[in-house]
Amino acid sequence: MFLSTTIIGVCRKGEAAIGGDGQVTLEKTIVKHGANKIRKLYEDKILAGFAGGVADAITLFERFEKKLEESHGNLQKSVVNLAKDWRTDKVLRRLDALLVVLDKDSAFLISGSGDVIEPDDGIVAIGSGGPYALAAARALIKYTNLSAKEIVEESIRTASSICVYTNDNIRVETL
Repeated sequence: MFLSTTIIGVCRKGEAAIGGDGQVTLEKTIVKHGANKIRKLYEDKILAGFAGGVADAITLFERFEKKLEESHGNLQKSVVNLAKDWRTDKVLRRLDALLVVLDKDSAFLISGSGDVIEPDDGIVAIGSGGPYALAAARALIKYTNLSAKEIVEESIRTASSICVYTNDNIRVETL
């Protein structure tokens, strides 16, 4: 588990949103409050976020963008191909990060051990605050009519009130 962030993605009613907090922690010290850990990819049709080492995540974002280009934006194919490369490539194998990627219809978690997880409910979360944000998002989807963006924002606020490695400097991207 990565200590230092909360990233959550939600697909709901034809919308997709991903959000992350801005805190960067080095050991027991907060060194930055406003980091951007999410981005739009492939002609602004795919959302992605990371937990883990920044340099490693940027490398993975770049590799994932190449996979999206090769598959003409096919998210599922790109995710599987990235996971294969990540697990087998000698350099990629050493990268220390997790990725969350989504479009309006699907959400995935990708890890360096070859995991490709597509949640049943369209909600995916990573980082030390991920479990708190995930629980909040599931409750909000079940009991409210909030948009995907609003659910992401409220879920990170909830996580930031519990997890010391998460702050309430929230950045959200939507499709």
